[in-house]
Amino acid sequence: MDMPVPISGSTDAAAPLDNLVHAAEGRLTHGLSSTALGLAWQDWATHLANSPFRRLALARDALQQARRFAEVALTGTRAIAAPPGDHRFAAPGWDHPPFLLAEQAFLLAQQWWEQAAAGAEGTARANARIVGFMARQWLDLLSPSNLPWLNPEVIAATVESGGRNLLAGSANALHDLHRLLSGRPDGAAFRVGRDIAATPGKVVLRNRLIELIQYSPATATVRPEPVLIVPAWIMKYYILDLSAQDSLIRWLVAQGYTVFAISWHNPTEADRDLSLEDYRERGVMAAIAAALAITGAPRLHATGYCLGGTLLAIAAAAMGRVGDDRLASVTLFAAQTDFTEAGELQLFITEDQLDFLDDLMAAQGYLDSRQMAGAFQMLRANDLIWSRAVRAYLLGEAEHPSDLMAWNEDGTRMPARMHSEYLHRLFLDNDLAEARFPAGGAPVSLADIRAPFFVVGTETDHIAPWRSVYKLHLLNEGDLTFVLTAGGHNAGVVSEPGHPHRHYRILRRAPGDRYRDPEAWMAAAAMHDGSWWPEWVRFLDRASGPPGPPPPLGNAAFPAAEAAPGRYVHER
Repeated sequence: MDMPVPISGSTDAAAPLDNLVHAAEGRLTHGLSSTALGLAWQDWATHLANSPFRRLALARDALQQARRFAEVALTGTRAIAAPPGDHRFAAPGWDHPPFLLAEQAFLLAQQWWEQAAAGAEGTARANARIVGFMARQWLDLLSPSNLPWLNPEVIAATVESGGRNLLAGSANALHDLHRLLSGRPDGAAFRVGRDIAATPGKVVLRNRLIELIQYSPATATVRPEPVLIVPAWIMKYYILDLSAQDSLIRWLVAQGYTVFAISWHNPTEADRDLSLEDYRERGVMAAIAAALAITGAPRLHATGYCLGGTLLAIAAAAMGRVGDDRLASVTLFAAQTDFTEAGELQLFITEDQLDFLDDLMAAQGYLDSRQMAGAFQMLRANDLIWSRAVRAYLLGEAEHPSDLMAWNEDGTRMPARMHSEYLHRLFLDNDLAEARFPAGGAPVSLADIRAPFFVVGTETDHIAPWRSVYKLHLLNEGDLTFVLTAGGHNAGVVSEPGHPHRHYRILRRAPGDRYRDPEAWMAAAAMHDGSWWPEWVRFLDRASGPPGPPPPLGNAAFPAAEAAPGRYVHER
């Protein structure tokens, strides 16, 4: 019997070339896989084709929507209102024909498509979400509010100004195009180190991954336990050190705490092989050692924001596994530890999509902030793309710069290996919540963390939904204070005292207390007006020793070098 002759191996040689094709495609699609999108549509369409009675029901619903539109045309009254939060049709001009007809046709079609995109029985949930997402992109694009001849607000502005709004809009478009091509943020109004990231301090540690900033004391005495802030590496750290009036770091220093903050290096292609373990060891653990050595304190308060909070939770679990008790408390701002309900970002977390993204990152060595920003913007295309385009390019309105906008434009990159590990092991496989994620050579369990928690979720967070953040209650049975505050992922955290229209809920779960589900927690937690920041300081005070003289800036082992905000924050 003849043995089979092995194939030459040309298919293996073709793989790297295909990877390059995928990388080129990814640059055009902001990292979205056309294959993943196509498979989702195929799954949706195939199951719909095999569901004749669902098709019949959708056809009946389409006829019902047509009848409702006919009633609008005959009576001049609305059959459907825009969903909450959709302000595209808020101007009075939309109340009258022909604009009312355009608005109602769009809203009725949108309502029907949302139902159709849900998918027939058997459609994979992830694919149904993708189809709904893509349908929403097309609907947002085709909204009559985007068309100057169908938008009564644009027509009125053009008539009133004699077309000057369109000239101003053209100037705005050219300005945005210049920023896009140059790749530089529009930072004229807010300069890093002068207007933002300006809290006084010194860089006391620099390694390949971080600069550690120690801030100058603002009070005669300070608590002995310092506060270490671990920001996300997908953002510049100064989201927590914006202008003087809304800088969390400046405010915390004024409350009598010695504050350290990590400023992450902005990776380049040379950093492609940096891992999550590198970020834990050279980032969090190195910063903990330096902060304690400088202050002489046996313990510190560790604080993590977004992905920085996830990384801090990994580090704290690894410390707990070996009995390292150097953490007086752990604070997490909008940080997830269980990713089973990780919000709208789950649209992009499938095996096919992540393999495609891996090819893009392998070619570049990193994921660029603009590629990630494109995905975030598409999640909320109505608010972040089209409504802004109408205001800026059709109405000619100039954007009023803010410190938060300046920070948002100052993006960073993510090393290929680290970001792939994060997406595959945390987002896709949920290894941290299920005690499979390795740190320090062995898997970690969040149940091993013995320090008290202070955890903040925000009501309208699209990145880390608060119910997902809340899942830490299921992963650790210790002392946990949970706060739910008004706002989104950024505005809910940057919520300084005196900020108008702010409120929060707070409730502590003591060790041994029974679990409350999120809805039961909402019912039990009282509402408070104002900022949650003072609640955090009261929590820190309870876990701190009595105030004493402030420590020096740096020491012989960690000498104070250049002034804050240091060098890494300026890397682009």
